Amino acid sequence: MDSVTRVIAVAVACLGFSLTARATAPREATTASLTDSQLPSLVQYYEALHADPELSRLEAHTSADLARELRAVGFEVTERVGQYSIPGQQAYGVVGILRNGTGPTVLIRADMDALPVEEQTGLPYASHKRMAGSTGGNFPVMHACGHDVHVTSMVGAARVLAALRDRWHGTLMLVGQPAEETIDGASALVRSGLYERFGKPDYALALHSTATIPTGTIGIVSGYALATSTSMDVLVRGVGGHGSRPEDARDPIVLAASIVMQLQTVVSREISPFDPSVLTVGSIHGGTKRNIIPEEVKLELTMRTYSEATRQHMIQAVARIARAAALGADMPEDRLPIVRVIETEQAPALFNEPKLVARLRPALENALGQANVQDFPRIMGSEDFGNLGLDGTIPVTLFWLGVSDPVKAAEASRTHVPLPNIHSGLYAPVAAPTLRTGVIAMSAAALELLGH
Repeated sequence: MDSVTRVIAVAVACLGFSLTARATAPREATTASLTDSQLPSLVQYYEALHADPELSRLEAHTSADLARELRAVGFEVTERVGQYSIPGQQAYGVVGILRNGTGPTVLIRADMDALPVEEQTGLPYASHKRMAGSTGGNFPVMHACGHDVHVTSMVGAARVLAALRDRWHGTLMLVGQPAEETIDGASALVRSGLYERFGKPDYALALHSTATIPTGTIGIVSGYALATSTSMDVLVRGVGGHGSRPEDARDPIVLAASIVMQLQTVVSREISPFDPSVLTVGSIHGGTKRNIIPEEVKLELTMRTYSEATRQHMIQAVARIARAAALGADMPEDRLPIVRVIETEQAPALFNEPKLVARLRPALENALGQANVQDFPRIMGSEDFGNLGLDGTIPVTLFWLGVSDPVKAAEASRTHVPLPNIHSGLYAPVAAPTLRTGVIAMSAAALELLGH
């Protein structure tokens, strides 16, 4: 789907609802009834968005569509919000403000970017798109993390809350966040003066899709919910030469392999088993031809933990192991590995404020049914949403939104064969019930915090 077709599809999908969006809903209207009335248009919006995904820092169409939607229901909208650490890099953050008298300010965030993943779902609205990344290359692109679900749920919640504005007082701050997948979008928003420009919220809410629970349900975690994320590069240097004469060279490929294997002992032998931690080498690149020993090999790592002390220990362990392995391979001092922490790609552990969770849970159970609000385990995945909490000075909560067909989810639970989840080319949320639950849940949570 090209951008022109997408704009037409989105406009048609939203026309019927936006014409009456500024009117106050009837007294008998509920979050559920208002959501159901717009569900067909939301599904159309979602399918158009899914078919035209955009990579991190390149969310031009997605942000423009979201801005158009928020304006249609009465929000004051500012586009292109955000400031990256790279000078001149355009940010596509969207901030929509709806003021409705005196009261608290509630921020709702939806991340907008997609992943360099080739879609394999076979859906009629599957993405067949390729695009250059912000640093070059050419990649297949897919909403393999459900950010299209998040944005569409925000659009639906914006419509519902605008229609129910006679039932709440305060300010809604809806934020379309760029670059979550590179975990620098939230910090880019803060760096640009988000709260100085638009006001500091009293609460911040977000949702995230998951295939581990069925549609119609949400999962909540009180306290720590997501781990820290730290990105590191290890440039393993060697002395190049001909593949037939390894004795004249210092092979960085062999050295890199040794380093990768030794890194597996950091968590298993240096970290307490009661301190959850993960260290993964996700990318290794080196060499150009089978009979050439290259000059260098690059390793890209991600580390996850809940403890800052453990995070620092792991960073130091990577540097120590890389250096020791190189010295053991008789690498010259001027060719030892270069180890670098990517300062722009870090996220704090996400801490769901327990008092906020305790307040929201009854509202969510009332809106969705008690059986459809489940306890969810903390996981080692990471999100940069926590950066919007300013080191705990703003209470935040992220809840999980189920996307799987209930029958398939039950079978997966019985057989212990998981369904394709986020970051998979087969990730395929069941659109209508997923969006319905997301809109109702987020609207109910906001009403609880803003209600009379």
